[in-house]
Amino acid sequence: MSDARVEHLTTSGVFALDGGSWDVDNNVWIVGDDDEVVVIDAPHDSAAIIEAVGDREILAVLCTHGHNDHVNAAVELGDAMAAPVLLHPDDRVLWDMTHPDREPDGELSDGETFEVAGTELTVIHTPGHAPGAVCLYAPQLGVLFSGDTLFEGGPGATGKSYSDFPTIVESIRKRLMSLPPETVVNTGHGPSTTIGAEDANVPEKG
Repeated sequence: MSDARVEHLTTSGVFALDGGSWDVDNNVWIVGDDDEVVVIDAPHDSAAIIEAVGDREILAVLCTHGHNDHVNAAVELGDAMAAPVLLHPDDRVLWDMTHPDREPDGELSDGETFEVAGTELTVIHTPGHAPGAVCLYAPQLGVLFSGDTLFEGGPGATGKSYSDFPTIVESIRKRLMSLPPETVVNTGHGPSTTIGAEDANVPEKG
């Protein structure tokens, strides 16, 4: 029996890469119960995330990828709440642009599971938007946390360094579209959607 629930927070800041910068709003997803949670992505404002978590224990900060607008508050959050910050190793090149003097506390690997409040989150490696991009699937909750891999409207952006459109399309088609169509997709930016709703928005090949 799981008492886990999904809570949503939005923080605002700047995404910077390849010499450009853009104002962005980022989704933060908090999964857990009244005692313990995991935080999925820690952008821009650690104080806002700490306030949302309250006196609950953060078991881990799970980074969907290493772009600065998803990890720039992760170290501060992890240190303040004694929580490990975890990232797929293929995204260290991006992480190091934001945190050159601090390694993540651990690695996320494809197929790894995390238990929080009686529910499981499974790591799905979905490269394309970034080499180490991952999604987190909670089948008991019927929810996928997609980071910037899949949005309402289709695949995430691939116009910047370390991204590749054919790769993201393959990741979505092979790893995500096999999930139940009613699965809710909680994204890194903007509104949530479902796997079924996005099927028509993802090409068969990149």
